Parts: sequence; structure tokens; C-alpha cells
Amino acid sequence: MKKMLTLAAIALFGFSTSFAQTATTTTVKQAPKKAATAVKTEAKKATTTAKADVKTEAKKAEKKVESTGAKLKADGTPDMRYKENKTTKVVAPGPKKKDGTADMRYKANKEAAKKKG
Repeated sequence: MKKMLTLAAIALFGFSTSFAQTATTTTVKQAPKKAATAVKTEAKKATTTAKADVKTEAKKAEKKVESTGAKLKADGTPDMRYKENKTTKVVAPGPKKKDGTADMRYKANKEAAKKKG
């Protein structure tokens, strides 16, 4: 009986693989060389234009730095490594704790925090 079941399983497996659908392969026509080179040149133009835009933005940022005195990063945001770009802390008008931070139990410090935030 075991032999019959084994043969039946092998036969079933053989039928399932012999009738399985196979993927058809098709050849894709290649684009003419002129079209391929045109695409390449367009890509080169786009990258050079993007590079030029980045350079002009950097130059504009440098001019802003010269006029304002603040040092900026390439994207135009202030560079926080420099002292002139760091803002001074708001000094709390009321009492302070031992570590120097504002003691929020007092009304004056609460009002200053509301105005700041």
C-alpha cells in the first residue's frame, strides 16, 4: 500500500510540473543611439543646472553673511557654532533656584515663561 501511495504522489507531482505555465520571454527593442545620447545630454544639463543653482544659493548666503555679520550654513540657516548666532537666554525676573534656573513657584517667573513660549 505504501508503494502505491508513493507512486501516486510521484505521478501527481510529475503531472503538476509538466503542465505548469512557463514565462514567455520577449525581446525589447533597443532605442536608437541618437535617442539614448539625447537622454544622456539632457541628464547632464539637468545636473549641471542643479549644481549651478546650489552655487548661486551659496553665494547669496555669503553675501547675506557679509551684510548682516551673522554666519550662515549653506542652506541659509544660522550656524550655531558661532557666538553671534546664539541668542541670549531670557533672564527670569523673579527668584532663582540654587542651580541658577528660574523658580517656577513664583508668579513673575511663570509670566516670563508664558511670554517666551
